[in-house]
This record gives sequence, C-alpha cells and structure tokens, in this order.
Amino acid sequence: MVLLALTAVGVAETNKLAPELQKRNSSNAVNVIVQFKASPTARHDQKVLSRGGQFRQHLGLVKGGAYTVPPSALADLANDPEVAYISPDRGLQGFSNASSDSVLDYHNETINSSYGWSLNLDGTGIGVAVLDSGIIDITDLHGASGGSRVVYSQNFVGNGGSASDQYGHGSHVAGIIAGNGKKSSQNKDFYTFSGVAPNVNLINLRVLDQNGVGTDSGVIAAIQTAITLKNKYNIRVINLSLGRPVYESYTMDPLCQAVEAAYKAGIVVVVSAGNQGPDNSNNNGYSTITAPGNDPYVITVGAMKTLGTADRNDDLIATYSSKGPTAIDHIAKPDLVAPGNLIISLYSTGLQLSKLFPENETPISLYESNANDKASSTYYILSGTSMAAPMVAGTAVLMLQQNSALTPDQIKAELMKSSTKTFPQFSSYTDPTTGITYTSQYDLFTVGAGYLDIRAALQSPTGSAELAKSPVVQYDPSTQSVYFVNDQFAVWGGSSPDWSSFAVWGGSAFVSGNFAVWGGSSPWASFAVWGGSAPWGSSTNSGFFAVWGGSTVQSNSTPASETLIKGDR
Repeated sequence: MVLLALTAVGVAETNKLAPELQKRNSSNAVNVIVQFKASPTARHDQKVLSRGGQFRQHLGLVKGGAYTVPPSALADLANDPEVAYISPDRGLQGFSNASSDSVLDYHNETINSSYGWSLNLDGTGIGVAVLDSGIIDITDLHGASGGSRVVYSQNFVGNGGSASDQYGHGSHVAGIIAGNGKKSSQNKDFYTFSGVAPNVNLINLRVLDQNGVGTDSGVIAAIQTAITLKNKYNIRVINLSLGRPVYESYTMDPLCQAVEAAYKAGIVVVVSAGNQGPDNSNNNGYSTITAPGNDPYVITVGAMKTLGTADRNDDLIATYSSKGPTAIDHIAKPDLVAPGNLIISLYSTGLQLSKLFPENETPISLYESNANDKASSTYYILSGTSMAAPMVAGTAVLMLQQNSALTPDQIKAELMKSSTKTFPQFSSYTDPTTGITYTSQYDLFTVGAGYLDIRAALQSPTGSAELAKSPVVQYDPSTQSVYFVNDQFAVWGGSSPDWSSFAVWGGSAFVSGNFAVWGGSSPWASFAVWGGSAPWGSSTNSGFFAVWGGSTVQSNSTPASETLIKGDR
C-alpha cells in the first residue's frame, strides 16, 4: 500500500497560512488552495491574479480555489479580509504495503460477511464512490447481465487521461468492496475471493496517478462530483483509502472540510487511518492518524491481521496501523478496525504495482485444484489500512440496503457499538528484515471501538443517533491521565437516552465523561504503560510534546512517501 504527504511572513496574519507556508524560503511559485469566507467569484480570483498568481480551478465545496502563487505574495494575500485560510495543494497517496506471503485470505469469514449474504444483502441498488487510482474493467466487477457495475468514471489527476487504473491500488480497493468472485468461482476453484457487497455499483473517481500520487485539490474536486451525482447513482458511501500528514486543525484543513461536506450531504465517508504505526519512534506510533481520517465526522479505520485463519479470536493488530489521538485536535481515532493484512483482491497484469512487486501476485494454486504455481492474472495481495477501509465501506452498504433510512451518524454509531471488544492486552511482531520488534497494546487509540463484525452490525438495534462525532481527549498532567471531553451534542456525550446505557468502547468509562481513558478508574488502566514512559507521562521528552503540544505537525515540509513493506505477519 502507499501513503503520501506532501512554510514568510512578518506582520502578516500567519494564522491564515498553513505551517509549511510560514517559513517558505524558496522563490519558486507554489500551488495552494485559498479558502475564502464566501464561495469564490471572478472578483475573488482577481485578488490572486493581481498579486502575480495563476488560476487553476474553483473548489466551491470548500469555498475556495486552487491557484499557483509566488511565495512573496502569500503574506499580502493572507492579510486580505476575505481570505479565510491558505494551504499548499498537498500531495497524498493510498495506504497499502507490498505483501509477498502466499496465504489464503479469510477476511470475509472473519468479519461474518456470509451473514449479510444470507439475508440477500449484496449492495444491489446502492452506489459507492471510490476515490483512488482508478478501476480497471474486470469480470469480477460485472453484473449478472455481463455489463460493468462501474456506472460512472472520471479522471481528476489533471493529465486529461483515462479514469482506468494504471497503478493497481484502486482496483484492489474496489474488489474488496464489490468483487463478485466470478474468476475464482469456476469448476476447479475451491475458494472464492468475493467483496463484501458483491452487487453494489461503483462510481470511479480517479484521484491518484500511475505512481499512486494525488493532490488535495483533485480529491476535493472528486468529492464535489460525488455529491453532485449522489441522487443520480444513489451514492450513499465514499471510500477514501488515502491520506497525508496532518498540518493544521481539521476545522481549517480544506481536505477535511471537503469530507465534512459529503457527510452533511448524507453520505457515509470511510477513510483509512494511515500506515504510520511503527514510524514515530519517539511516540510509539501514537498520534499518527493521517488526514482526512483526523476529521471527527468520518469513519476512520485501522488494520487487523487475520493470521491466515477464519477464526476472529487469534487476530491481532497490524503494527503499521496508525494510532490516535489525532495531531493538533486530539480526536480519539481510529473509530474501529477491520482486516487489512495480506488481503487478496483484484488487479491486472501490467499495472504499476505488479511491475514493482511481482512477488505479490497470487498463485492460481491458492484457489484452484490441481493448478501449478503460475500467477493469477486477476488476484493480487496487498496490506494496509487502505484494505481495511473498504471492508467497513462494504458493511455500510449492507446496512443501508437493509435500512435505507439510516444516517451517516447512525451507521457510524452502530458499527462502533457492535464491534468486537475482546482483545489481548499486548502483542508483538518482529520484522524479519530489520530484526526490530514492535509491541502493540490494545487501547482505544490503537483499536478504536473494536473489531468489525457484520453479523453484529446488522443485528444491532438502531438508536436515534443525532451526531456521532469522534470525541476529543484531554491530558491532565497532574494525574497523568487522559480524559474524554464531554460533548453534549454527540451520542457519546452522555446526554442521549438511546445511547447512555452503554459505552461504545465497552464498560462505563465514556458515558459520563468523568472517567479517565487511561489512569484513575478507567477500564483501560490495566492496559496502560503510562507514567514515566511514552507517550503521555510528564517525564517523556519529545513524546509528550508530540502528542499534546499545540504546534504539532506529523512531518516536516518535505513530501513523505510510504515505504512499501511486506505484510505484518
């Protein structure tokens, strides 16, 4: 899987400039997104053009536009009273890791997909917008009549090319959501690789290029298109298996504002958490959730590993799965976890990922009797939170087919409430290449509300959730404890009669907001490694400030690229 990411003002309004733009020394023009206080018109464009900038496109969804601006003009532009915020048009990527182990993929058995299918729930009539590297035309995404279930395609990469997948990431994600397993359902086949909602329609909005790279502006434009097409194609879910580091509060980040607009339009937005779990050595992987997964209104998904068995009880967290709380805003994330390691799904020979990692091709013998080890031309192995997110997106589809009146908040609350909450206290994994051992503890910043269970989600009674924002957490240095901040407008704020009788995270800690997440009387206390060691104790050095410091960003101004690694076994 892949991830992407993407700073000179004197007395200017620096709070209107993203961190990377405040200390920018280069004289080269920079691509930016300017958010105005009102939807931009030609008059707003002129504010940028008169300062030597160039217009690229309007992004009405976030009351902004994409422009190319000389660095010398940024300070003056930020001082304009009609400008709300200026940020770079940042790069982003999908979150997948190369995985070469050949092991049968039991994710559907693990998350109880067959229960939904037994109720004749397969996604019929519902549309899912997949914002990724595109989708190839492949048999497993065709309907019973033979026609493609990819009902709409558009390219937002900016090269004017096809919306078909050239990288391989988007097709893999699409297969997890919507594959019908036809190519592994032949006479000799003993195992079928099917998606969670095998008859759902797909809206293919290509935002990543042949190398898995895209931009904020491309994703924002694609989200705007999905909202526009919502009624025509009954788009009820958007899947975003991509992201980048967090640079500012979600309340200012244009990418987060775009996903919120989709949520407000009645669309369930599912986002991968990121693959930064082991990368933050000063902080044990905490506070590495990527944008837009840091937005409290979306459903943010971390990755579990099934260990090649259908039994849920032996499943463990993937060490690469990003952890909360989010940088800057300290939102409790991820919301839940789902299988994401060594997942077999769709691809086609010749796509960029298969060229880079041919060892990830699935041998036909893995699903066909009396076959040799020749590589399949249909199925491919990837790992990452990019693979976990579409598991949840597909589940949301089944829930909506069962009850079309469900709101995004109700979907999120039901998924979190019904998720499995039984985990070990700790698990360890030693990377065979580096010899480094990673130890994970199963706290709510690692596994969220729990492990996706489709049977439980479809059987769960629907409450009258009005707002299922992920909550803010706060650190108390005097007690070295982390607390939820009570939000009276959220279902987990304690004031809702339909939800106050239970805690989404298990136990009673969250109902009143008076108990600590860690420390004190918290049910999580037995899992804790707090005190003098990272990440929360007052004696920690960079770890303490990385999570709770007000100026936190997840990386420097250099674009980051996710390292492709084998699946976490």
